[in-house]
Amino acid sequence: MDQAQAEKEIEILKKQLDKYNYEYHVLDNPTVSDYEYDNKMKQLGELETAFPSLLTADSPSQRVGGKPLEAFEKVQHNVPMLSLGNAFNEDDLRAFDRRVRDGLDVETVSYVCELKIDGLAVSLRYQNGVFVQGATRGDGEIGEDITSNLKTIRSIPLRVELNDTIEVRGEAFMPQKSFLSLNEKKEINGEEPFANPRNAAAGSLRQLDPKIAAKRNLDIFLYAVGQWEAGTLTAHSERLDYLQTLGFKTNPEWRKCASIDYVIDYVNSWIEKRTDLSYDIDGIVVKVDRLDYQDTLGFTAKSPRWAIAYKFPAEEVTTRLYDIELSVGRTGVVTPTALLEPVKVAGTTVQRASLHNEDLIREKDIRINDTVIIKKAGDIIPEVVRVIIDQRKGDEQVFAMPKKCPACGSELVRLEEEVALRCINPSCPAQLKEGLIHFVSRNAMNIDGLGEKVIEQLFDEKLTHTISDLYKLNKEELLQLERMGEKSVENLLQAIEASKQNSLEKLLFGLGIRFVGAKAAKTLAVHFETIDNLLDATFEDFVAVNEIGEKMADSLVRYFAEIQVKELIVELKSLGINMDYKGPKKSEQPENSLFKDKTIVLTGKLEIFSRDEAKEKMEALGGKVTGSVSKKTDLVIAGEDAGSKLEKAEKLGIEVWNEQQLKEALEK
Repeated sequence: MDQAQAEKEIEILKKQLDKYNYEYHVLDNPTVSDYEYDNKMKQLGELETAFPSLLTADSPSQRVGGKPLEAFEKVQHNVPMLSLGNAFNEDDLRAFDRRVRDGLDVETVSYVCELKIDGLAVSLRYQNGVFVQGATRGDGEIGEDITSNLKTIRSIPLRVELNDTIEVRGEAFMPQKSFLSLNEKKEINGEEPFANPRNAAAGSLRQLDPKIAAKRNLDIFLYAVGQWEAGTLTAHSERLDYLQTLGFKTNPEWRKCASIDYVIDYVNSWIEKRTDLSYDIDGIVVKVDRLDYQDTLGFTAKSPRWAIAYKFPAEEVTTRLYDIELSVGRTGVVTPTALLEPVKVAGTTVQRASLHNEDLIREKDIRINDTVIIKKAGDIIPEVVRVIIDQRKGDEQVFAMPKKCPACGSELVRLEEEVALRCINPSCPAQLKEGLIHFVSRNAMNIDGLGEKVIEQLFDEKLTHTISDLYKLNKEELLQLERMGEKSVENLLQAIEASKQNSLEKLLFGLGIRFVGAKAAKTLAVHFETIDNLLDATFEDFVAVNEIGEKMADSLVRYFAEIQVKELIVELKSLGINMDYKGPKKSEQPENSLFKDKTIVLTGKLEIFSRDEAKEKMEALGGKVTGSVSKKTDLVIAGEDAGSKLEKAEKLGIEVWNEQQLKEALEK
């Protein structure tokens, strides 16, 4: 057989195997036997081995998993993968509906309801119909490239009949049957079983060896389009139908509801029915159907205004609280935790529950040896609901918070207007350890390989005491630690070195300044641009910044006035840690820029610039690029095949440029 004949045969086999995969894993309706499927796969593998130049990334033979990775690459989401706001009852859903109708100024709105799959949110990117990249949600802006692992999910098509670039989003999950089988094998091998299918799915997709993920029998439901410039559909329900037409697996239980009353009926019907499913769900997602309505409503900093997640009522169970344990957090707050006799709640075994503070223990009259009712708040965090007083036997003990820190023995204090007891000793080992864990976390310096257990190990071995010590670690020291091999040590040191180049906001958040979250850290970094400017700033300078209140400003002034902080900054500088904001700086923006202080929306397919490039250039000149058109939008840049955003801009009388006008403006 020559290469031309082999190429034709390979294409025929690929199409047949794609069809068989779709019938078996998406339609659940196989038309050939396992023997015939395996035989076709064997023929394909033999041809690709004989003619290696004909092997392509979209071949069904590539699902088995390639070589193990050394680490996951980071992926920037072009359209952020935001989380959803929550609703817990009918009143919350009706309040959401009122906000939507008020925002649109209409009487009724149609919604789409979908089952909220309990798995791992992922994005899939296709170029000219070929699956080229898959990523985790991550922090919403940056995820991890898990393409090789996602290829092992047979319900994900490796190619679709579409010549455009499209990014689709969905939930990868582990069916209950696969979960039970996996845990049985783990128990036979003497390994710790997974707590629930969600953890099992996430753990499988974050394996560096794709062959492990291939054995886990994962599945997926696709539920959204993240980016699709050529898309002309007008409703979310149309998109779901179109995704199915392309060969993507969508959940068949979604429904279009004409009003919030029908939404509530749908939600109530699934509170009982969810146990009949072969996979776990933890709620219902409700979305405004019309895409132009979604654009009008827009987003908050964390979530879309046009969607909400209804969370099922938490399951309540009874157990015994046999002790109360104390822990000291990063900010010195001493938190009591209930130690419970193991009990299964919402699919996982619970042995601990936070009691928050002394006032809550007194308010609920919680005592050691009490029989208590617990639940998982939002199906995630265990909490003690109440004590069953009638079951007291007389051996219960009233709990009293200590007067001294359980970690360092310093006097505990209760600051004004606070309910928590706090250790204010800056050398408290528990606080130092928690501070290190926070510093290396994903939203802070994001140092891969430095998880909680590794930090505890480094701290206990006295290799790290402050965050500057992390940048002084050497290979010889690390190799002495348990479970630290040559390769893992090299990867860890590379990750630590790479973190030195992070932009200022990452460092600011990592420092753990009281009241300064990730968003505030970015705001401060953009405004002040360098750590030196922050050190010199006054209370008045801080409160003058939009979104920085007096409480945070006072905390910042106090923090940067500390001698130890100033010494730490000097030391981190000497170790090569970047102290500057790396994004577009206000000081570099020309005063006469056409984009200064303008809110801009990009839509349609761009030819001259990539979307990221255009966004970066306009933001560097003082513009603010957003994802949706509203009355606050100043300018819309419309490429080819611009859809509903362009129509809305024209209706609102917003200035519209084509890409050539953008190019000319940037050249000026």
